[in-house]
Order: sequence, then C-alpha cells, then structure tokens
Amino acid sequence: MSHMDCSRRQALAAFASLLSTQILLEGQSAPLASDEPPGRITPMDDIANVFEIERVAERKLNQETFARIAGGDRSALERITFRPRLLIDTSQIDLSLDLVGQSLFSPVLVGPASHQKRFHAQGEIAMAQGAKAANAILIASEHSDDPIEEICSHSASTWYQVYPDTDHGALLERIQHAVKAGCSAVCLTLGTSGQRMELPANGELQQVHAPYNWDKIEQLRDDIGVPLLLKGIMNPSEADTAVERGMAGIVVSNHGSNRSTGTISPVSILPSIQEAVKGRIPILIDGGLRRGSDALKALALGASAVMVCRPALWGLAAYGTLGVQKSIEFIQAELAQDMTMLGTVNLTAINRDHVRVHSR
Repeated sequence: MSHMDCSRRQALAAFASLLSTQILLEGQSAPLASDEPPGRITPMDDIANVFEIERVAERKLNQETFARIAGGDRSALERITFRPRLLIDTSQIDLSLDLVGQSLFSPVLVGPASHQKRFHAQGEIAMAQGAKAANAILIASEHSDDPIEEICSHSASTWYQVYPDTDHGALLERIQHAVKAGCSAVCLTLGTSGQRMELPANGELQQVHAPYNWDKIEQLRDDIGVPLLLKGIMNPSEADTAVERGMAGIVVSNHGSNRSTGTISPVSILPSIQEAVKGRIPILIDGGLRRGSDALKALALGASAVMVCRPALWGLAAYGTLGVQKSIEFIQAELAQDMTMLGTVNLTAINRDHVRVHSR
C-alpha cells in the first residue's frame, strides 16, 4: 500500500487542536430527539457519534438482523479511566503508524464481517468505499457477498480474513486468489470454524474438526507470500508462541463472546499479552471498541492498532458508504481529541501510565 495521503492527518491535527472540548462532549452525549416520529431516519449531519448511528441502523433493519450487530460488551472498557496531562503542546497530533510493512493514516482498521448485504444492498462494496474515504484498512471476510476483486477495487487497502480448513490446498488457493486481487495481508481467525457443532438431519449433535496446529500455521505463513496475522489470541503463552513461529502480528479477540459465556474480555487480557510479546510483533485488538477513547485505552494497554466492526456495520446499515466513512471518522477524530487531553502528540507517546484500570 502506498503512503496514506497526509491531508487528512493535517485536518485531524487542526481538529484536535482547535475544536472546543466542550462542544465535542456535548455533541457526543446528545440523544436523538425524543419527539422524533417512529421510523424517522435522522439526517447524517445531525448525528454526533456512532451510538446514534446504531439507533438509526436499528430503524433500518428488521429485529432479527439488527440483533446480530447490536450492542456489545463494554464493561471492561468502562472500568478504565485516563490520567490527563494538559501542559504539553499538542498542536501537531499525528495518528499515523507503520503496521506489517504498511503506512497507515490512523490505528483504526475496519474489522471483518461476513455477508454484508444482509445490512445494506451494496454490502461489501459500500463498506470498502466508506473505509477508503476514511483512509482506513478494510479487512474483508472470505464469506463476503461480493467478489474479492470488486472489494479490493473499491478499497484503499484490503486484508483478507480466512478460517482454518482441513484442505490446506483449497485454503491456500483462496488466499492466493485474494492476494492476486490486491489483498496485502491475511488474518487467520482461530477458534471458530476450526471446531464447531453441527446438527445433521438425524438431530444428533456431532463435532466437526478442522484441525490446525502450529506446524500447519507455519506452512501457511511460508506459502502465502504476504504477512500472516492470527486472530483470536487470548493467552500470553500462545502470543509468545506466535512470535516464535514467525507470525507478522496477532489480534486479541474473543469473537464477541459468541462461542461461549464467561470469556475474559480482550482489553482485560491485553496487558498480559503485551508483557509476553514485548514489542516484538504488532498486537491488534478487536472487541467492544466504539469510540476514540476506547481505542486510546487499548493503545495505552499495549495494542498497536484496533479493529472496529460493529460501528462500521451500523454505519453501513444506516447510511451506506457515507455511514461507514462517518463511523470511522468519528472514532479517528475522538482519538485525536482524547490524545490532546493526555498530552500525547503521536502513538508512540501513549503508554500504560496514561490510564488506570479499576476493579469495578
């Protein structure tokens, strides 16, 4: 991917240094008008943050479809508070970073989601266009409704997300097809399709295995020719092994706790994973991130970048391409604004001392 255009970085720097905190906070806390008639779609210009976009998405989708992307567990993020530092010149805020050999405008990536035409008629194409407008990397699911060539042609930069497969050759063929289409990295999602329960016609549950061990992951890394990241790492020991096995990066994620209850939140396990990795490879995180302050908390606890998925899907469902763009830009702008509060002019200045984690 070529270096991202600096004009948006300069715009965010100006935004962060000049915009009144009072105005921003008032905008973020303002609810949708209580006297709005049922089903009214609020104009995009009247939306202040991604939570208001979520409410519009709820109006656009049927109940069952919206339930797939509603809410999310944010309790761990809400137990983290900031330690402000105000006597630092933050007039030149810089959100940029280098990640697995690519130059990014900001540490906010659009996470993968399958079959996006459930949420909007233009599906992944509108998602790609919105991510491009916000200068964000798009991670495309192998279970997309649109061809990967079409997705890549509408995105500034695309990664490809896949699941383990018992047929290594078939998996490799899909990845090579995506790389040829323009995908610059691969994200292998662990702990989901690799082991699942199916209900056959006779009604009896049976376990279906797609066994994947470290040797097979290494083989895949060697075969694909682009950086390989592992998504679903929730254990410091496995994070350390990922480094030793030559992974380009890891994504701390519990898949939204969709597979089991009682799973620790990604942001709670993040500090111990950062201790295990010790900066040797990038750590990304996915789970419950909805605003710039969430991203900043994750960065302070050891993440290199964050994935946001549901906010982008809310934007897609509510307003199509523009909604995706605005959802990501809200988070980018909030991140810049919150960085000024901490006195951090760039991402390398953010560290553990900037936050406090409360027990309840």
